[in-house]
Amino acid sequence: MKDELYLITGAAGATGGAAIDELLLHGARVRALVHRDDDRAAALRARGVDVLTGDLLDDKAVQAALRDVSGAYFVYPIMQPQLIEATVYFAQAARVAGVQSIVNMSQISAKADAQSHAALAHWYGERVFDWSGVPVTHLRPTFFMEWLTYGFQLPQIVKHDMLSVPAGDGRHAPIAAADQGRVIARILLEPADHIGKTYPLFGAEEFDHEQVARIVGDTLGRTIRYVPESLDAFEARLGHAGLPEHFIQHITSVYRAYQAGEFAGHDDTVERITGRKPMTVRDYVLQNREIFTPDAQP
Repeated sequence: MKDELYLITGAAGATGGAAIDELLLHGARVRALVHRDDDRAAALRARGVDVLTGDLLDDKAVQAALRDVSGAYFVYPIMQPQLIEATVYFAQAARVAGVQSIVNMSQISAKADAQSHAALAHWYGERVFDWSGVPVTHLRPTFFMEWLTYGFQLPQIVKHDMLSVPAGDGRHAPIAAADQGRVIARILLEPADHIGKTYPLFGAEEFDHEQVARIVGDTLGRTIRYVPESLDAFEARLGHAGLPEHFIQHITSVYRAYQAGEFAGHDDTVERITGRKPMTVRDYVLQNREIFTPDAQP
């Protein structure tokens, strides 16, 4: 492991950053691909990370990033289209470079008949990696714990003591990016038992949104209500907020799938791979308590 180099894309993001933390903890050599050479990139360099600047849609940058790499983590921004194109560049460059394993971040709603354009692209992206012949492990997480802090949810919690999305009676087990980062790193470090597998990823406990709102409120010492929202109202709200059409189409389609039960489930995959139970909603809110306080928001 000492001489092997691991590439982490999305290094400034939640799962990529967590994967880097875990790899460094195990003494691994890490290369990070970032979009901008900013303070976050400088902080990575200060920790001994080899930082390259580039875009996953730039085939030359991808080729340079994968040179001399043993294992790589591929994650593409959910807000952006062209996932399949980026996957093709990455898979081909990995094949030429002789990369021994890829961990691919997909999503639980990835399937051949997905209504979400992004979820469908993830399904095709999985197939591209499979066809490439590069050893790959696909991860399909349910909703991230971090969705509580996204712009279409956090202001409601902070300013109105309310959680409002079109979740209906659907359920899921929220999973923190930190837990996913540990999974990613452990698979990269010891890929043999994971090659060719697709893992759904779940958090510690499965809840509906009423239960999530109650736990968040109890942890903060406030009463947080879940107020169901219609899909049409949700779509309009995101449009008024100026979010990209690609993302709006994805997230509204995802909530339709969520209402149909496609995000439900629970297993011990995180614990089996990492040796640690995943984080609970209560622990996540406690760890990020300042984010949920009114004083933290403009």
